[in-house]
Amino acid sequence: MDLARFSDNVRQLWEKTDPCALCPRRCQAHRHADEVGFCGIAALPVVSSVGPHFGEESVLVGSGGSGTIFFAGCNLGCVFCQNYEISHLRGGRRISVEQLADAMLGLQQIGCVNINFVTPTHVAAPIAAAIETARDKGLRIPTVYNTGGYDCVEALHLLEGLIDIYMPDVKYADATVAAELSAAADYPQVCFAAVKEMHRQVGDLRIERGIATRGLLVRHLVLPENLAGSVEVIDFLADRISPHTTINVMGQYRPCYQAHAHPKIDRQPTADEIASVRECARAKGLTVLD
Repeated sequence: MDLARFSDNVRQLWEKTDPCALCPRRCQAHRHADEVGFCGIAALPVVSSVGPHFGEESVLVGSGGSGTIFFAGCNLGCVFCQNYEISHLRGGRRISVEQLADAMLGLQQIGCVNINFVTPTHVAAPIAAAIETARDKGLRIPTVYNTGGYDCVEALHLLEGLIDIYMPDVKYADATVAAELSAAADYPQVCFAAVKEMHRQVGDLRIERGIATRGLLVRHLVLPENLAGSVEVIDFLADRISPHTTINVMGQYRPCYQAHAHPKIDRQPTADEIASVRECARAKGLTVLD
């Protein structure tokens, strides 16, 4: 692909993909030669589905839905992944940057209120190129970076100006748990640094007429036995990011994929476990989405 027409930031992101140092694993795969690393994806993205989604947070949905683009592959190895057919089995079709840009424009045309990139970290370079292409052709709705939170600050810095809403998971505060459940012992420090960079770029979440237009929206999935370290996550957000951080405390965990092999997560969290996390977030002054 001719990179000359893209910005310097996009060109730098492409350079990071071969040998690959795009995500914190820095696996050095030669993705332009169809070699794959942990994520299982080569240079071009594999897309599982494209369409309006009405099951996201209400501030992302509006009347037209969130224009979701689900990318196959993932740089995390979550044993409880609810989208494992996409993330781990990598079902989908490979598409070009131009096709990805056209998909964004199509979602805008049918009335979606944003473009929602689901699991984008390992394909940030083609996403960035496609955003520039789509904006040149008339894309005007906000872009959403819907990530597992295992992102390099260096790569995020190169996305500045291309992403309007960052929506990271903040999964864990404990390295041992992160290693066991997601094969990423360095997840807590990596994720916390990434969230800081995201907030630096876009600030607190802004909502106009009920729809998010820019800012940081954090997702935190409550796990049984407090394995997620929810209190520590909330303290981090309130004390080191912003006391006005918007958070979705998610209570929909259920054992999926390989979770049954891990006794501590082989059950859903109780109503009390979920309620206590939400109350903790409110007590710290965070904006808790209902």
